[in-house]
Amino acid sequence: MITHDTVSACAPGRVELLGNHTDYNEGVVLGAAINRVICVSGVKSDRSISLTSADFGEVEMRPAELRPLQEKRWANYILGVADELRNLQVPVRGFTADISGDLPIGVGLSSSAAVELATALFLLKLFPTRLALLEIVKACQRAEHRYVGVQSGLLDQVISLFGRADHAVFFDCRSEEIRCVPFPAELALIIAESGKKRELAKGEYNSRVEETHAAARAFGARTLRDVSSADLDRRSDLSVLLRRRASHVIGENERVWRALKLLEAGDGIGFGKLMNESHESSRQNFENSTPELDLLVSIAQDLPGVLGARLTGAGFGGATVTLCERPRAQQVAAELSRRYADATGIAARVFVSRIADGAK
Repeated sequence: MITHDTVSACAPGRVELLGNHTDYNEGVVLGAAINRVICVSGVKSDRSISLTSADFGEVEMRPAELRPLQEKRWANYILGVADELRNLQVPVRGFTADISGDLPIGVGLSSSAAVELATALFLLKLFPTRLALLEIVKACQRAEHRYVGVQSGLLDQVISLFGRADHAVFFDCRSEEIRCVPFPAELALIIAESGKKRELAKGEYNSRVEETHAAARAFGARTLRDVSSADLDRRSDLSVLLRRRASHVIGENERVWRALKLLEAGDGIGFGKLMNESHESSRQNFENSTPELDLLVSIAQDLPGVLGARLTGAGFGGATVTLCERPRAQQVAAELSRRYADATGIAARVFVSRIADGAK
């Protein structure tokens, strides 16, 4: 029940345009907030923390017993943020929170960061406290590390919070520079779900973190941000696995820098080619694609009006993003859905997405 005491906050999902797995390697990334959100609404409570979700059920806990749950793990995203805010001296006590929204879950559009940010803004309004925006972002990241067990970078939370309508967000994960770059108005983004859910806490993501960090150590570098393609070419002693992992991250960083110039020039064709290169590197070098994602990308690349396509987000299932001439976008989305269903029997959601404002 909504009363005059009810507080609400919403945060959008995000689409990663370029810069795959660069964030935890202190690299650079381009993304955009999308017009699908998760909202958290509720009131203060004297006795307990009470969470409800139409998709996942209910959880109740005493504030003094705040801890990660082994069952009903969906609640850890919310509970972890509450705990991190308390560590920052936010006086979080009991509350009720209802979690809802239209952002697809577990498909690579960062529903996790959206629920974390919506929770953080909700609690900061419910228990009034001012925090710097990047401090909020980092509290959400720590919650994901400590309560969920995914050693994620800051990319998802930054884009969900700092997103701006009709702009891509550039994020330098080392300097923490955040810049909004106008996105060509004549281009549209199409998001296609593969029908294969992701579960990052199961280990593939954390394995890639370890492998890329091992590759950086092999170069004597702090991270792969400090290694160039020329450096990689000069090394013949790297294992095949570490060479592939390093090649992907190094290449992604270089593609982001090139893409910035292309966006400033309004060069959608060049940007689309970089997206195609990015997916091929994910497929061959990083092995975070799947047959379903590859099929969606190859179908999209074959359709008139499409400039490029790639997986978006961590991979290992999830969704793809397609760059398309805006007048053809609805037709391309329908044809992509039809051809994918014909080939797989999967009726996947495919939708044209607007680039939206960040969390509020």
